[in-house]
Amino acid sequence: MDTTFDGMPDGRLYLAGDWRVGTGAEITSVFPADGSVNRVLKGASRADGEEAIARAKTAQADPVWLGLKPHERARYLYAIADGIEANINRISQIQTRDTGKTLRETAALAASAAGTFRYFGAVVETMDEDLTVQRGTALTMSVHEPLGIVAAITPWNSPIASDAQKVAPALAAGNAVILKPASWSPLTALELARIVDEAGLPKGLFSVLPGSGREIGNLLVEHPDIARVSFTGGTTTGRALARQAADKLMPVSLELGGKSPTIVFEDADQDQALAGILFGIFSSSGQSCIAGSRLFVQKGIYDSFVPRLVEATKRLKVGHPFDADTQVAPLIHMDHREDVAAHVTCAVKDGATLLCGGHAPEGEAFAKGSYYLPTILADVKNTDRICREEVFGPVLVVMPFEDEADVIAQSNDNDYGLACGIWTRDFPKAWRIGRAIRSGTIWHNTYKQFSISTPFGGEADSGVGREKGRQGLRAYMAQKSFYTDLTGQMHPWAAATVEGL
Repeated sequence: MDTTFDGMPDGRLYLAGDWRVGTGAEITSVFPADGSVNRVLKGASRADGEEAIARAKTAQADPVWLGLKPHERARYLYAIADGIEANINRISQIQTRDTGKTLRETAALAASAAGTFRYFGAVVETMDEDLTVQRGTALTMSVHEPLGIVAAITPWNSPIASDAQKVAPALAAGNAVILKPASWSPLTALELARIVDEAGLPKGLFSVLPGSGREIGNLLVEHPDIARVSFTGGTTTGRALARQAADKLMPVSLELGGKSPTIVFEDADQDQALAGILFGIFSSSGQSCIAGSRLFVQKGIYDSFVPRLVEATKRLKVGHPFDADTQVAPLIHMDHREDVAAHVTCAVKDGATLLCGGHAPEGEAFAKGSYYLPTILADVKNTDRICREEVFGPVLVVMPFEDEADVIAQSNDNDYGLACGIWTRDFPKAWRIGRAIRSGTIWHNTYKQFSISTPFGGEADSGVGREKGRQGLRAYMAQKSFYTDLTGQMHPWAAATVEGL
């Protein structure tokens, strides 16, 4: 296990195409595996943000950028994709140190980011405008134009993939983009900035500004020159952002929290279900908005299935993120581990039975890291706090259910509506259940599978709007209707008035 790496970004911000030291509060990136410091940097101040916005406004309106044909903009996205692919190992090292995720996972996320840039390059090259159905004497068309400046606010749990899902379509649509990464994981986005810079994107069109939500986040939402905000993060912050955006009538997309149900029917392939459940909740150490954190098992198999699940969970390899065998790596930060542990402690006090986990692993290898064992809680009710609140850690609650009507009611009895997993050999049943459950994504006999070509988003407290897919590009554009007269005649309403003048 080689832990040597000296290629961390130097901590300078990328402000409108220039590298410079920030003038805001200090930010410390910590390696979650051992608490060592990756980098201390100065974040962006409000003044830095205002300068980035002003320069983005000028660059976005410049014909050098605005006058490009779609296929010409696509070339920049392809170049960025090539740059990411050429640096997957480097990006993986940086992101693992920034977030604590395993190298295997961060390499996959980097490859996904490259695919996202390549996909939206292809989309903008091939997406047609609409010649709408003619219902009068005018030729009617619908065209799409850039919004202007887009703010992308991304979370700490999967920075490179989340960054790409916002930055790629926004640039493809012809906008300028200001990216604000989370303060706990600022370095991966700065590495993306290096790749974008080397791809030759015109100066001013892209900035990366790590900084506080109170200072930089609020500026990006409130500033009159920001035309759209795409935010991924917590529901509380998302609600506040939506209220701010409403004051300026600005469109937003909000990908927020989740408390996603996973449902195992008696006829399911149980081994397949076990593997999928483990992956759905314990991969990424449970730090995933779509984690399958509420497990419903049909009563006929509950007593046999749950012990197997507990035994399989105990076999998961908890370890250092550089270890190729590790399945569950440390949580992002000691503060976050304490928050996860507090959820479990409260659940047990409320009457839950701890089936496994529930504490940090013991031993020298784990002493300095923010590790937490995969945890399963039983004897809970769907109305308990642990079943209502997003833990964002490796914590699973298990409950029995009677039949289809029962599990649909329990699944929907929640403020969130982001994802759902259904395990059954009966496709018509999966279809009925999936259509009845309020959720942005349904997985049948699988979990946490994604495609950049397939829209993603949530319902209720899980957010508004969709990302990904061909329509994900249109979300970063303004639609304009265009009418052209085909008759060459004066409008009859005023023809007699005009004749003879």
